[in-house]
Amino acid sequence: MAKLAGDYKAMTASMLLEDRSVIDVSGPEAGKFLHNLVTNDVMSLSPGQARFAALLSPQGKIQADFFIFMQAADSYFLDCPKQLVLDLIQRLKLYKLRAPVAINDRSAELCVYAFPDALDEPSTLMAISARDPRASFGWRVIASKNSIPSSGTFASYETRRILLGLPSGGVDFVYGDAFPHETNMDRLSGVDFNKGCYVGQEVVSRMKHRGEARKRITPYLATPQAPPPGTLINAEDIEIGVTGSHTDAAGLAMIRRDRLAQAIETGKTPMANQMRIDFQLEPS
Repeated sequence: MAKLAGDYKAMTASMLLEDRSVIDVSGPEAGKFLHNLVTNDVMSLSPGQARFAALLSPQGKIQADFFIFMQAADSYFLDCPKQLVLDLIQRLKLYKLRAPVAINDRSAELCVYAFPDALDEPSTLMAISARDPRASFGWRVIASKNSIPSSGTFASYETRRILLGLPSGGVDFVYGDAFPHETNMDRLSGVDFNKGCYVGQEVVSRMKHRGEARKRITPYLATPQAPPPGTLINAEDIEIGVTGSHTDAAGLAMIRRDRLAQAIETGKTPMANQMRIDFQLEPS
């Protein structure tokens, strides 16, 4: 899949991400509040940086994933899926208790933009920008609505995301039903294994020390084309997993790694909707 990403024609456009929302978390203890809740280190975050992180359930499953930007001292923006914004705000407020922290939805005035192929920081006024911390996926920017012309297409953005192997919640995995390791957050700079406790931390640490993830989202190539999301993948009598997002013949799928290894070992071909599915099984 790395070769596919390298072969993809560079995209030099800005892109309004209409499926994203912005939450403002501010106050004297905002950094400490977030740091004690999420999977990544917030206390070391500086202006001009972003962290990829998640809020987990006590059982270690992803309730929401997002990017954390430091706007200023004691002030942070969360770039999160629009479908989760109200639920995420409610969950954060449940943990706030009496902490001097304000949590507000700023989506009516702020937008998230992507510059997927930008090597240098985009020249934008009155905006907060940071490199995408997951992969070579350019820059993300939070700015006022209608302040940046959008010259790219969402289809082009999605193609690049899939070719880079970056999962998208709601299509590649189900919120509330997936562990960070299963969605590759441990490989995408989404989990800090050296920080202190946070919600669900014991489960995540246990999976790390166990040394393998039974399930993972894995890139694939289909012949002749990728099936729709949600299609079961089978190798004769072995159920391997389910497909997620795709573009042309390339896609992502949540698979049982042990079952895929078993199918490969016994010479069975993974199929989905009569499409041949080829995986490159990497170390767990």
